[in-house]
Amino acid sequence: MGPSLSLGIALATGAPLQAGLVAAAVGGIVAGRLGGSPLQVSGPAAGLTLVTAELIQHYGWRATCAVTVAAGFCQIGLAALRVARSALAVSPAIVHGMLAGIGITIALAQIHIVLGGSPQSSAVANVLGLPRQLAALDPAALMVSALTAGILLAWPRIPGRTGDVLRVVPAALAAVIAATAVATIAHMRLERVDLPSWRSHALPELPEGPVLGLAAAVVTITLVTSVQSLLSAVAVDRLVSGRGGPAAPHRSDLDRELVGQGAANIVSGALGGLPVAGVAVRSNANVTAGAVSRHSAMLHGVWIAVAALLLVPVMDLIPLAALAALVAVVGVQMVNITRVRTIRRNREMLVYAVTVTAVVLTGVLEGVLIGIAVAVFVALHRLTRTRITAEESEGIHRVRVRGQLTFLAVPRLSRVLGQVPHGAACHVELDGSFMDHAAYEALHDWQTSHSAHGGTVRFTGRAGTRISEPAAEAHGCCRPWTPWRNHHCQDTPQKPRGHRLATGLRSFQRDTAPLVRDELARLAREGQRPSQLFLTCADSRLVTSMITASGPGDLFTVRNVGNLVPLPGDDSGDDSVAAAIEYAVDVLEVESITVCGHSGCGAMQALLNGAADDRTPLGRWLRHARPSLKRMRSRHHTWARISGRLPADAVEQLCLTNVVQQLEHLRAHPPVARRLAEGRLQLHGMYFHVGEAQAYLLTSTDEHEIDEVFDRVCPGPPSALEKTTA
Repeated sequence: MGPSLSLGIALATGAPLQAGLVAAAVGGIVAGRLGGSPLQVSGPAAGLTLVTAELIQHYGWRATCAVTVAAGFCQIGLAALRVARSALAVSPAIVHGMLAGIGITIALAQIHIVLGGSPQSSAVANVLGLPRQLAALDPAALMVSALTAGILLAWPRIPGRTGDVLRVVPAALAAVIAATAVATIAHMRLERVDLPSWRSHALPELPEGPVLGLAAAVVTITLVTSVQSLLSAVAVDRLVSGRGGPAAPHRSDLDRELVGQGAANIVSGALGGLPVAGVAVRSNANVTAGAVSRHSAMLHGVWIAVAALLLVPVMDLIPLAALAALVAVVGVQMVNITRVRTIRRNREMLVYAVTVTAVVLTGVLEGVLIGIAVAVFVALHRLTRTRITAEESEGIHRVRVRGQLTFLAVPRLSRVLGQVPHGAACHVELDGSFMDHAAYEALHDWQTSHSAHGGTVRFTGRAGTRISEPAAEAHGCCRPWTPWRNHHCQDTPQKPRGHRLATGLRSFQRDTAPLVRDELARLAREGQRPSQLFLTCADSRLVTSMITASGPGDLFTVRNVGNLVPLPGDDSGDDSVAAAIEYAVDVLEVESITVCGHSGCGAMQALLNGAADDRTPLGRWLRHARPSLKRMRSRHHTWARISGRLPADAVEQLCLTNVVQQLEHLRAHPPVARRLAEGRLQLHGMYFHVGEAQAYLLTSTDEHEIDEVFDRVCPGPPSALEKTTA
C-alpha cells in the first residue's frame, strides 16, 4: 500500500497514523517473503477498516494490537490444518456483500471529514447527522477533498503517451501530493497529519474484557483477513495466467499464503500496526507493472519503511481532508458494479443485499453471519422447489419431477405416485441432478408395489430417453441414476480381479448393460443413423458423449491427434480420415460435421515448440497442422476471439485457429463440397475448455464464410449440437 492510502486507512479506523505505515511495511516485507502468492501485495486493506474501528472503540488501540497478534497465530494454525481451500467455500455474494457494506460504511464516515467535521459512531448516525454537517461545511476542506477525488478518478483515464508517462506515479500518491501542494501554497487552515515521534509509538498490551468478546474479536480478524487474502491470491493467479509468458510464477500455495499473512499480523501487531491482509488493488497494479517475483512486493514494503522514517516532515503537511477523500473514493469503489451484475445473473442478489444491509447496520461479523444464514436458507429453498406433476395420455400415466429430489419432496412424490391406478403403465420423468437415499427408496418401494399389482414402470430423463430403473438388491450400491463421477462400487473387493479395464467391463455387464440392452438391440436391428459427424482430438480428457449429452447411435465420431483433417490428394495424407468423411457424408448422410478442438492440446503445443520432426510418425502427422500455424502468424487473418476476449496464450490461439483451418480443409473434400453446394450439410466449429468445463461454438456469417469468434454455450434447453454445455 502507498503511504497516503495507508495513512488514510489508519485515519478511518481511529488508530494512530503510524500504525498504517507499520502495517504496510510489514505486509510488504514479511508477507511478501513468507507468503505463498509471490506477486500479492499485502498491507492495511480497506476491507478491514470497519472491523478495526469497532475493535478500537470497544477495547482500545493497544488491546487491538494484541488481538491482531492472536489472529496471526490463528492463521498459522489454520494453515497447519490445511484448510485454506475451505475458506474459499464462502459464497462470493457474501464476500462481495461484506466488502460493499464495509465500503459504504467507510464512505459515510469519511464524508463528514471531507465536509470539515468529524464522523459519528455508526453508519446510521453518520446518515442522520449529514444534514447538520452540510449546514456547517468547511469550504477549504471541501475544495481539497474535491481536488483529491477528481485527480484520483481522472488519473487512470489520461489519454495518450502523456497518460502512460504520468501513470508511473500511482493515482493515490498524485492526488494527495496535488492536494497538499494546493493547501500549502494557498495557506489553507486545515487539520493536517500529525505523526508523533516514533519514541512514543504505542505497543500492544494484554486486553481486558469478557473472554467471549475477545475470542469473537480474534475470530473476526482471522476470518476477514484470511478470506480476503485468499480471494485476492486467487484473483492474482487469474491475472498472471491471463498475462502468460515464460516468467509467470507457479499457482499460489494458499496454505503457505496463510502462514505468510499470519506471520505478518504477528509482527505488525507486535510493532503497533494495523491488521494485514492481501490487497487486490495493489496486487493488480503489481502484476500489470510486469512483476515476476516476490521481490516486487518486498521492495514495496521497504520503500514504505524508508518513507515512514525519513519523510515524516513531508507527511505532516498532508491535509486530513485529502486522506478522507481518498478513503471515501476507495470505499465507494468497493461497491463493484460488475460483481453486482454477476451476482444478479447467478440469482444471488438477495444474499448480497442482505449482507450489505446487515454489515452497514450491525457490523462485519454479525453481517457476515446473517448473510451466511440467508445463503443457507436460499439454498434450502431451491433444494425444496421440486415440482411434481402427473397426467394421463393414451393410457400411459406420466409423472414429471422437476428439480432436486430429496427427502423433503418425498411426501408429495408418494402422494402423486399413489394416485397412479394399479396395473397401469407409468413413465416417471426425472429432471434433476441430485437424488438422495430417501427419494430413491420411495421410488424403489413404489415400483416394487406397482409391479406386483401388474403395472409397468419406466424411468426416463428430460429428453424422454430411457435412463434407468431401480437396480436389483444384489447390486444396490451403484444406482442407475448416479451422476457420472468415475465412481467405484463400495462392495467391490479390495483387490479386484484382473486389470482396471476388466473391472470396468464387469461393472458394465452387471449394472449398465441391463439398462441399455433394449436401446442397443434396436440399434442393432435398424443400423446406425447418426445425424452428425463429430471430429475431435484423441485427448483422454475429451469425453464426447459427456460434453454433447449424446448416447449410442447419436454421433459418428472420428478421433485423432490434434483433430486434424488432411487435405485430399496429399501424398502424406491419411486415408482413414478421408474414408470416415466419405462414409459419413455419402453413406450415413449426416446433416452436419463438427470439428472440435480443446484447451491445452498437446499436438498444438508440440507444433509451437517445433517438435514436428518429419522423421517420426507424430512429426509427419503434425504436418497437416502447419497451415494452422501459418494462418495464426499471418497478417491477413484476424486472431480468433473467444467469448469476446482474446485467447489467454499462444497455445489457445493455435487451438482456436486450428479449428477454423481444419474446417477449410474439410470443405476441400469432394463429398463435403458437393453436399454443401446442395445445401444438405452444415459445418460447425467447436472449442472445449477442459479446465472450465465450458463449450464454445464458432459463429458463421454464411455457408462459405467463417467469422473467427467462438461464443460461449450457455445453459439452456438443449437442441442438436447446442446442448453442449458441460
